[in-house]
Amino acid sequence: MSAGGAAQTPDPRLAELARTSRNFGFLYDHLPLLVAYGSGAEANVFTDPNTSLIKSRQFGEALASDLVRRGRVQFTGTKQIDRLAALDREGYLHGNVGPAFHEVRVLGNKANHDDYDDPDDAFRALRTCHRLGVWYHRLITGSREQRTFVPPDPARTPAAQNLALRAQVEETRRALEEARLTFEGKASQAQAEQAARLAAEQELADAAAEREELARRVAAMHDRLTALQQAQSAADARLLREQVTSPAAASEAVAERARLLENAEQAAREPLTEAQVRTRLDQMLAEAGWSVQDAGGSLNLYVQGDRRGSGVAVRETTTATGRADYALYVERKLVGVIEAKREGADLTAAEAQADRYADHPTEAQQRLIAWRTPLPFRYVSDGGETRFRNTLDPDSRSRRIFSFHQPRTLARWIRQADQDPQAPSYRARLRLRMPELDERPLRPAQIKAVLGVEKSVALGKGQQGTGQSRSLVQMATGAGKTYTAVTFSYRMLKYAQAERVLFLVDRNNLGAQAQNEFENFTTPDTNRTFADLFNVQRLGADGMNPSAKVVVSTVQRLYMELTGATVPSTPGEDGEEEYSYDTPGEISVGYNPGIPPESFDLIVVDECHRSIYGKWRSVLEYFDAPVVGLTATPVAQTFGYFNGNLVSEYTYPEAVADGVNVDFQVYEIVTRITGEGGVIARGVIPVRDRRTRRQRYEDFDEDVSYGATEVGVGVISKDQLRTVIQTFRERLFTEIFPARAKRDQETGELLWDEMYVPKTLIFAKNDNHAEEIVEVVRDVFGKGNDFCAKITHAAKKPAERLSDFRNLPQLRIAVTVDMIATGTDVKPLECLLFLRDVKSWAYFEQMKGRGARTLSLTEFERVTPGVGPKTHFVIVDAVGVTRKPKVDAGPLEQHTEKDLNLEKLLRLTARGVAEDTHISTLASRLAKLDLQMTDDERAEIEGLTGGVPLKHIVHKMVDAVSIDEQGKTREAAERLGLDPDRAVKDVTERALRPLASNPELRTRLLEMRRAKDILYDETSRDALVSAGAVPEDESTARETVRDWQAYVKDHRDEMAVLAIAFSAQSPVPPREALRRLKDLARAVARPPRAWTADKLWRSYEQVGEAVTANRSAARTAADLLALLRYELEGGADGGATPPRPHAEAVEERYAAWLTRQDQAGVAFTDTERWWLDRIAEATIQRVRFDTADLDYAPFTKMNGTDGFLAEFGEERAEEILDELDRELGA
Repeated sequence: MSAGGAAQTPDPRLAELARTSRNFGFLYDHLPLLVAYGSGAEANVFTDPNTSLIKSRQFGEALASDLVRRGRVQFTGTKQIDRLAALDREGYLHGNVGPAFHEVRVLGNKANHDDYDDPDDAFRALRTCHRLGVWYHRLITGSREQRTFVPPDPARTPAAQNLALRAQVEETRRALEEARLTFEGKASQAQAEQAARLAAEQELADAAAEREELARRVAAMHDRLTALQQAQSAADARLLREQVTSPAAASEAVAERARLLENAEQAAREPLTEAQVRTRLDQMLAEAGWSVQDAGGSLNLYVQGDRRGSGVAVRETTTATGRADYALYVERKLVGVIEAKREGADLTAAEAQADRYADHPTEAQQRLIAWRTPLPFRYVSDGGETRFRNTLDPDSRSRRIFSFHQPRTLARWIRQADQDPQAPSYRARLRLRMPELDERPLRPAQIKAVLGVEKSVALGKGQQGTGQSRSLVQMATGAGKTYTAVTFSYRMLKYAQAERVLFLVDRNNLGAQAQNEFENFTTPDTNRTFADLFNVQRLGADGMNPSAKVVVSTVQRLYMELTGATVPSTPGEDGEEEYSYDTPGEISVGYNPGIPPESFDLIVVDECHRSIYGKWRSVLEYFDAPVVGLTATPVAQTFGYFNGNLVSEYTYPEAVADGVNVDFQVYEIVTRITGEGGVIARGVIPVRDRRTRRQRYEDFDEDVSYGATEVGVGVISKDQLRTVIQTFRERLFTEIFPARAKRDQETGELLWDEMYVPKTLIFAKNDNHAEEIVEVVRDVFGKGNDFCAKITHAAKKPAERLSDFRNLPQLRIAVTVDMIATGTDVKPLECLLFLRDVKSWAYFEQMKGRGARTLSLTEFERVTPGVGPKTHFVIVDAVGVTRKPKVDAGPLEQHTEKDLNLEKLLRLTARGVAEDTHISTLASRLAKLDLQMTDDERAEIEGLTGGVPLKHIVHKMVDAVSIDEQGKTREAAERLGLDPDRAVKDVTERALRPLASNPELRTRLLEMRRAKDILYDETSRDALVSAGAVPEDESTARETVRDWQAYVKDHRDEMAVLAIAFSAQSPVPPREALRRLKDLARAVARPPRAWTADKLWRSYEQVGEAVTANRSAARTAADLLALLRYELEGGADGGATPPRPHAEAVEERYAAWLTRQDQAGVAFTDTERWWLDRIAEATIQRVRFDTADLDYAPFTKMNGTDGFLAEFGEERAEEILDELDRELGA
């Protein structure tokens, strides 16, 4: 059985049937019942079509049921149509797989209920079952092996007279023949076709000879099917129980589900035959600008190309070791080969074959036409996957590419190789031509990152699966990620001759920042600006400039350029909003000759924790270039995408320690309404239009209750905002920034006119919330427009206001939603006030980073005079954001119904790209809106719809996406001989037409919706619950300990291995053990955990589980090992000995050992004690002493290992080292 199959005792007769069945036997390892049903359908297809159709239906049901179990798919109902709807919703049924299931289901139902017995349809259903079985095999195994249907012969049966059936059988025979066609070892195409015909005929003859045996075995299994079904159901139930009760089984099930979903899309695509591969490769070569020709008399190597270059791909070219499928000529020079294989063939073997041809051109080719021997450019392809190796690269290896390179690209590579034979390729120049890095303008972390990236790209690190190397740089916010990227980009452009660099930004407003940083970068070797030497382009409406050496873009804008969509001429236009991260539907990229995959030699992805995943990933994988990711907040998917190749790591605590960032404090404000919500007393209540902010009043008959989550969204509580802002103002110079206070010497009152409010950024929930906050801030502080401003995308001239906030002393407080949340620098910021919650730790860390930036005293005093340097920033938490747990959420998560607003849903409807989930959500929104409408508003809507009530439109939409209604539509279409999928789409289009074809209606619905939501609570009085700085209390420490315990438990096996590595008997060298421990320390110190050894140890001390004599001492990775062993031994609950700091433990053990030696009469000389003391000190630093350390400082001053042996004698020296390792080791 396959990994996900339910174990059961195999029936020997079923195993025999599987061996006999050519078309279904391969399914035995996945689900034996499929063999029984499929073979039963085949055995009866001509003699009893009705039975065959019923068996086909059972085949489809069994297959869908097994996939539901494997994928742990939740669904309601008991019918096949319910299973298929759930599988489709979960993303398993791509392409024509869903329609294939429905075809078998509908035909089987007709046979079961109406005694339908058409042999043509029975044969069609049989073929479809085979196709579904092959799809299922691919889904489970990931195989791309060709499995072609071998048709039974209808001769000597009544069905033989059915002309349509004969045509179907003939079609399958031709498909079998084509599948057997191979050019391997054939002298000509005619010879290959003749061999394929003979192979197919032999298979058909063998199948005919086996048919009686197949029918006999099917009949023998007939009485056993019910028992088999029951056994399978019992096995499924048993496996389900195991998955519920066993963590290991549950984990395996989750892993299988992920694997199935990953395989689903490719499994739905039929593998190409070798003939189809040749056709596809001809097309790919032509797209890339190659003239594809035969090797005969019409060959013309002088053909002139276009801007893609002059190149000829010659089919079936003879080499000294065989016939290459294609030989590549650039400017009449033979430079490479292509080896074509049927899809699913072993491309590794094909690479070896391509190498033989490229290594051994004929003697005449070498003398007359080869550019050099061996030929450097080697491609292998099966039409679905193309791999390439450039032997000009040092340590060259193959990589997956989107399509063939253009001739002009190979011509450029050839010219560069001729100019520098010792460093003939980009990667060779990265290894051999990069000068020493000028470290003067760089910080240590930037130096490490630049050198790490250059080394990683040069060595091709992180290259797995698709594309070239992938390198990840984790650098704390404010540490200079962009400057680092500009530095290594400049060096690669100038010294490694990179053709072009792509710099991807997360949002439009960050593109201008990146462009400015590139253009204004002063090159350390020439003292000129980057813009003087290289063109920097921000991708816009004019497309990509061929002379640009750096292209700055968002992934959405790049996608639009690749696919030919209209690109907005300025950032932020409405057109680009259509390509936000949550764009529905599939994001696919086809070959673009104007921007071929080799357009860039380096791709830098800023804020890569967000923008490289999900559907947008295909845009990056189109390009044949190394990818370097920059982020301060990597999530799990980030490390996965970069294949664990973290080339540089610079954490926030390190940045604070180095003075690159400042540390922060937390000040918490808790109010009653913030935590609990409130009640608006009935009567006349202010209501405000969300869009125009026009206010009106409505009379409510009952009190309106609202919860904490609605504050700032659906309800604005004026007093809640006023209470928070008033508390902030009152405590600003007494508790939050007390050192800044200036007081009247006589009265002690604060002198507000002589103090600058620290530059403060307030995070609001939405634009309307931001408007209200601005009004309250101005009122509470008694200041005007120049003191506080809203800076959001919806505000006028937001970039100008942002510049004012950075540079003007009078603008002290800014209110934003998302615009300044990530990536945007406002270095003078000293205070972040949260009036919105944040669920993602990565996003919170990005927001937090806005306050962490340092700046010179001169720059700081320009906007905040007279307070000295910026030493820290304060998070004022008014919503509990610092206390609530954060999720390590994957980027680009699917938006929930609440996230997709009505405007987006209506826009998707107008564009005709709304999916069923969108239509269902839209119907729900409109139904709620209809309930809120007045009679006059309903009449107005009917005036726009031609008298059709909104309720009627909603009803049609609900029916259009109903599973039951779609099933009825499909069945009706099939009875009429119509395309069932087209019928379902037609119903959906008709249901949406009243909205899609009526912009005025959509606009009015939006206006009504926006006018409905915001209520103003002017009656509830808020109350301050508490305000003050937030120290780490015992409850926080206990939570940290619990989280660490859970981490150790989840990784128990690897933690145990690590602990054993430090035992005296361990074969693991001490240096290697220490490296592993430090890797663990770095891993757990990363967000979202941020568990430094210091933090963990302090938490254990606070809960009373750690023993220490010196609480102020810094903790190291060795102390982390002590906590790890403590939990492995059971912790407090298991009676484990409380952990002690490693240094204290070693010092105590060493003193005890010396005492025992003295009691035993062993005396050490002063020189011997020097050696022993230094070994004890090294054990404190390295956890276990490594004898190799004897040849490093401080031991080298006493002649290292030789000195130690001379002092103690060889035999005694070994005994002492062994004894100290046992006594002092952790």
